[in-house]
Amino acid sequence: MRKGTIVENLNAVRERIVTGCAACGRDPATVTLLAVSKTRPAPDLRAAFEAGQRDFGENYLQEALEKQGELADLADRGLCWHFIGPLQSNKSRAVAEAFHWMHSVDRLKIAQRLSAQRPAEMPPLNICLQVNIDSEESKSGVTPGELPALAAAVAKLPNLSLRGLMAIPAARETVEEQRRPFAQLAQLLRQLRDQLPDQPLDTLSMGMSGDMEAAIESGATMVRIGTDIFGRRD
Repeated sequence: MRKGTIVENLNAVRERIVTGCAACGRDPATVTLLAVSKTRPAPDLRAAFEAGQRDFGENYLQEALEKQGELADLADRGLCWHFIGPLQSNKSRAVAEAFHWMHSVDRLKIAQRLSAQRPAEMPPLNICLQVNIDSEESKSGVTPGELPALAAAVAKLPNLSLRGLMAIPAARETVEEQRRPFAQLAQLLRQLRDQLPDQPLDTLSMGMSGDMEAAIESGATMVRIGTDIFGRRD
């Protein structure tokens, strides 16, 4: 995709965030735009970065590591890497060593490995726990009932910072229907704050291109947008 189109798309998504926040009385500064850059070449990410985008979400580890190498000159300029896909335990070291955020923790074993493998000289790895909010067999994530125990265990691990929750709800037709799982996730985060008052728990990673407004209205602090920034994948 040509650079101009990425810049134009970014500006359009930012406008949607501003409009969505205005509709529910929120400050747009409370919503971080996470550009989902899986399968996109490094020059596309560079174009978005030069247009002011700082947070990028990757699903495929080897691809992400290659792009990190190509964009190493941006590391000191605020480029922030988020891993948002499923992770096999035998690949956890690379995430612990090369990412700022991990959004898809859904079992204690992964969290334990990330904690043990996080380099001592790096700040704690920011963690979101993935909730399978619609109990879909095709998706990863803990059930709402399993969440309190997992959160309590992760909160005890060194080298991790438990920041919040992530979910990928099933597609829904109307904005009203879209709000329901997002509102449920927001309620789960409020309950975790009561349970674990010493944890930051300031992040709701939810909402994509098709349901971003409903997510913002429900309290999303991070929206994950790919196609509307980079265009459709081949």
